[in-house]
Amino acid sequence: MNTTSSYSPIHVVGGGLAGSEAAWQIASSGIPVILHEMRGVRGTDAHKTDGLAELVCSNSFRSDDATSNAVGVIHAEMRMAGSLIMAAADRCQVPAGGALAVDRDGFSEAVTKAIHEHPLITVVREEITGLPPRDWDLAIVATGPLTAPSLANAIQAETGEDSLAFFDAIAPIVYRESIDMDICWYQSRYDKVGPGGTGKDYINCPMDEAQYNAFVDALVSGDTVGFKEWEGTPYFDGCLPIEVMAERGRETLRHGPMKPMGLTNAHNPTVKAYAVVQLRQDNALGTLYNMVGFQTKLKYGAQADIFRMIPGLQNAEFARLGGLHRNTYMNSPTLLDPSLTLKSRPGLRFAGQITGCEGYVESASVGLLAGRFAAAERKGEAISLPPATTALGSLLGHITGGHIVTDEEPGKRSFQPMNINFGLFPELQPGSIVKPEGVKRFRGKDKTIMKRQLIARRALADCAAWLGQSLTLAESA
Repeated sequence: MNTTSSYSPIHVVGGGLAGSEAAWQIASSGIPVILHEMRGVRGTDAHKTDGLAELVCSNSFRSDDATSNAVGVIHAEMRMAGSLIMAAADRCQVPAGGALAVDRDGFSEAVTKAIHEHPLITVVREEITGLPPRDWDLAIVATGPLTAPSLANAIQAETGEDSLAFFDAIAPIVYRESIDMDICWYQSRYDKVGPGGTGKDYINCPMDEAQYNAFVDALVSGDTVGFKEWEGTPYFDGCLPIEVMAERGRETLRHGPMKPMGLTNAHNPTVKAYAVVQLRQDNALGTLYNMVGFQTKLKYGAQADIFRMIPGLQNAEFARLGGLHRNTYMNSPTLLDPSLTLKSRPGLRFAGQITGCEGYVESASVGLLAGRFAAAERKGEAISLPPATTALGSLLGHITGGHIVTDEEPGKRSFQPMNINFGLFPELQPGSIVKPEGVKRFRGKDKTIMKRQLIARRALADCAAWLGQSLTLAESA
């Protein structure tokens, strides 16, 4: 470490993608960093090496298209912000069409080398078994979904019994604009109006008896995946997979999440639906809706095919598909402030997947933000949050406040881990989407593509302004 710095060090716990990026951002601002990494002293069930930023699953960072893909947009924004993770990925790229994929060993080696060679970063191989001590002053915890039990217990003791999720039951999430409202309608069961509700808080998809029976048959015969051995968490009745419920009896779903009681089809009031699938608003913007009670272990391809059998969802686009797996993440909207600081412990931030983001670049991007915020705090500068219109800002907004709380299921959190997607971005200003000159039919996919292009262009311009860079640099990133 360069001991000539006039600043006290900031401690970062965890040397994955988020922790490495956080350390790099802090050091790049001229502040010393002590990066604490457990591997090398104690391994995990998923990692194979003690290298920093080891990729334990895919070697793909997904789409690199910054013109119309949300993942590509966050790539571009991270590059603009001097991301170590993106720089290493670009250097270690392997052919993958329009995606950014990397040589996983080369990528980890590149990050490890850069971190070790930075004069302001010291790597300490040790396990941190509790919350960072208060005399560390400023610290970031970026320990990921495989956080060691001792540290997870310490976080839970600090934040409360229900602050961490160790079992992740996720229902599919659908883009609102892809739902056919000529078939579906808005209504709460029995027109119930709860706090913040209107009595029309759900989107309802009706099924007749033949459609219901065909749907149940498809669920029961659908291709499912099993838990990995290290994810051996048992089912509990509160989050049974939809296909497991279907296997328990043909009428089970009609008396469970698909019960038609208390609902009247606005398009055909005289005909009672045999079963109803409900979707509930999932984010504050109203652009995403989750399928209520539809957590599943179906393989992704099977999910898309089977769920598009539901009337009104025949053209559904999914922001994420469902799943059940062991995970460790915080109830971040309740626990963290907009700068990722734990509300009960000033100076202590969290970053990466433990905050409730999913994906390599998403994890690294939250590390990037936490590092920049901590560095600003150490320097006594005002913390500048990224605009909500950027990919960085929209993901931060989801983590720290973009969820919905309903009175339908008291105590249940709607907050779930999320990849970056256009459903997290604020809507465009009215009138932004204009039919191109000479085009007669402009709707459906063409309109969606233009919308995403405009959102991406706005995001890069606003990110450039936030970083004090020129628009030309944003466009070329």
